Amino acid sequence: MPQIYFLCTGNSCRSQMAEGFAKQLLGPEWRVASAGVETHGLNPQAVAVMAEVGIDISEQYSKLIDNDYLQSSDLVVTLCGDARDKCPVAPPNVQRLHWPLPDPAAATGTPNEIRGAFRQVRDDIQQRVQALRGAK
Repeated sequence: MPQIYFLCTGNSCRSQMAEGFAKQLLGPEWRVASAGVETHGLNPQAVAVMAEVGIDISEQYSKLIDNDYLQSSDLVVTLCGDARDKCPVAPPNVQRLHWPLPDPAAATGTPNEIRGAFRQVRDDIQQRVQALRGAK
């Protein structure tokens, strides 16, 4: 069974959304997890924008990188430069992808503008996970 690991700084937004999409789009034939180099808690805006597209990530939680899971993964996807730079070394057989997505939690402006930033990152992640499904 192929295994995928989504990593970002705090495992609060981008990697959580990617985990949610991967569980839905890649299906039960994949093991899917996400983690961070730190734990910042699950961002409620991420939960809200995922619910808008029918994916419930409210039971997910912020986790630190598990080196055993990392070492046994087939694919590791980093969603920010911080995770790419700080991620523990994985064996050469682990495929790595980097998706340099902006942190929606850093968005400023009105509540609608902030929600829009989360939606934009969510939609980008959805397209990238769908492309993974096509590549498997």
